[in-house]
Amino acid sequence: MNNLRIANLSKTYSNGVKALDDVSIEIEPGMFGLLGPNGAGKSTLMRTLATLQEADSGSAFLGDIDILNQPVELRKVLGYLPQEFGVYPRITAWQLLDHMAILKGITNNSERKELLKYLLDKVNLYDKRNKSVKGFSGGMKQRVGIAQALIGNPKLLIVDEPTAGLDPGERNRFYNLLVDVSEDVIVILSTHIVDDIRELCSNMAIMNGGQIVYKGTPQAALEDLKGKVYQKMVTRETLKEHANSFSIISNKMVAGQPLIHIYSESSPGNGFEPVDPNLEDVFFSKTNADHLLV
Repeated sequence: MNNLRIANLSKTYSNGVKALDDVSIEIEPGMFGLLGPNGAGKSTLMRTLATLQEADSGSAFLGDIDILNQPVELRKVLGYLPQEFGVYPRITAWQLLDHMAILKGITNNSERKELLKYLLDKVNLYDKRNKSVKGFSGGMKQRVGIAQALIGNPKLLIVDEPTAGLDPGERNRFYNLLVDVSEDVIVILSTHIVDDIRELCSNMAIMNGGQIVYKGTPQAALEDLKGKVYQKMVTRETLKEHANSFSIISNKMVAGQPLIHIYSESSPGNGFEPVDPNLEDVFFSKTNADHLLV
């Protein structure tokens, strides 16, 4: 089985930002969610695994392939959908995928034609194959993006913030497509959208400050917080006061008033009620993001 093994991976940029800080993790085939706030180091890790930039130290292996030292070998089994999937102007979906297939070494014309028909069917775009990609909706462009990422039967598929800008229908179609291809492939879904992880992934990690701060199943993360999350509706005027007195892990507006979730080992009283934790509570508790709340 081709597991992805990352050990002691570090990267510091020239401006002094430590984007990866001794990251170690092992990922098995299937859907794996990588969650974290903007600036957590997710995209740096994805770009490093996609051989688009080098790490300062550490190692990464996909099966027997040394990713950092055998980038050409890795690219043969890699599918990559970046956060911004750019398209050539005035080129059709068929022409784009045909070009990408040639770049991936599929030079036999009939083999390439069969592959393109299969991929365009899979992403439900065959009837749009001769339309200019530039005129596609965001969801259609993402589907072209996933089709190009699937060229060559990849063993590792990396998708970075794939559902940003998609409407709910497009997002669900994209989810179904990812789950469909993840059976024998490692699919790393890098996102800051908690719902993406909850709905798709059996295993996950949370990154913050260039480090892995949690690895496990979403369910285990929820179990860790069970009985330790309490909620209360407060006024905007008392929000800061509550932040000083309690460990706020999340805050959202309900009918114009802040509804806060706090972490507490025992009942805090003071009008707080126990509540079942959700994955957002896990996210905020692991990333210490309460500085965003006041």
